[in-house]
Amino acid sequence: MGSLSDRLKHIRIVRGIIYFIVGVITYPGLAIINSLKIEGTEHIANLPRKNVLFVSNHQTYFADVITFLHIFAAVKWRRKNRLGLPFYLLNPFTNLYYVAAEETMNGSWISKLFKLAGALTVKRTWRTEGTEVRRGLDASDTRKITDALKGSWVITFPQGTTKPFAPGRKGTSFIIKNNKPIVVPIVISGFWRAFTKKGLVFKKKGSLLSVKFKEPLVIDYNLPHEQILEQVMDAIEQSKKFMLKGKHHVMTALDK
Repeated sequence: MGSLSDRLKHIRIVRGIIYFIVGVITYPGLAIINSLKIEGTEHIANLPRKNVLFVSNHQTYFADVITFLHIFAAVKWRRKNRLGLPFYLLNPFTNLYYVAAEETMNGSWISKLFKLAGALTVKRTWRTEGTEVRRGLDASDTRKITDALKGSWVITFPQGTTKPFAPGRKGTSFIIKNNKPIVVPIVISGFWRAFTKKGLVFKKKGSLLSVKFKEPLVIDYNLPHEQILEQVMDAIEQSKKFMLKGKHHVMTALDK
């Protein structure tokens, strides 16, 4: 049966109420206190209502996802690459789930509340002798995401961490290979500068937040998992070549 919160998050009116509350609280921080630049919403305006997987790099625990919720709701109201006034919160886009680490979502009352917005909680790490050990998604975690894709959109962060250029996790390629969803890459920047790691407290006001939706990927689902994951990591600009490119820009700037 699952817990009460697990049952409630599948009720769209509950998610809509949470979106409205969270959206009203967070809108000023995204659109007034900071500046939000949105690109590529034309790539998501006409997507089917199910089996769509958004893959993104990750910079804060909550601000990234909250921003996506704002944008999807604004696109539902036919806004193009902008939020405008947040009337869209009166009837937000709720056909959406997002993947989040279980330990993060159970950390505070705020995270437990936001869990009702459609969190698919997964156990991505475990500890042994005080040391964090990474692992891929287990079967029950994959099943949650597969079930959600059958009728909705799902947002996932292949790296599973806010650390830039961390390697992608194979669970993402298993989900793509097994479900054959439309895969839409998202590249974000500026959130780490504007917010603390949790994404609930300002670190630097007046920051430029950038969200870019790219065209859906053309994927050969018969490729090995490693090649599919590599394609995803390239698309969200977190692969080794982008890390080297970033280092090159830093060194060039220091030489000037």
